[in-house]
Amino acid sequence: MMIACDFCDIETLRDAEVFLENESCVYAANGFSTPDVLPGSGIIVPREHRQSPFELTETEWTCTRMLLLQARRETDRRLSPDGYNLGWNFGSAAGQQVAHVHLHVIPRFADELHAGRGIRWWLKQPENRRLDPTQRGGGSLS
Repeated sequence: MMIACDFCDIETLRDAEVFLENESCVYAANGFSTPDVLPGSGIIVPREHRQSPFELTETEWTCTRMLLLQARRETDRRLSPDGYNLGWNFGSAAGQQVAHVHLHVIPRFADELHAGRGIRWWLKQPENRRLDPTQRGGGSLS
């Protein structure tokens, strides 16, 4: 059975402003043309359909790392960011919107409105707390 997946069509990713590839993975990054994403943000995607990073092969892990280092060199050269956020979203509760694993590579800049707030900042806010279901009598919030 064929899976309908945008990231399985590597050719569509080739249209990115920056496109890098190796034997197992590709990297695609936008420029300044996508207003809802920080400039230079990209993703590393395995060529084979995998739903989570837990399914990656050793070769795919190695190739992901190689592309990550290459993407950083290219982004540093082009944009000189002040830092990076790297992240995987796995599962709908974690925000995964495409069921093909992809590593987000997000350059960060000191002059951003939210500079200094890491990928876990909003997760640590008091309104995001939930009861500990492992504690006696804790239960869940539902």
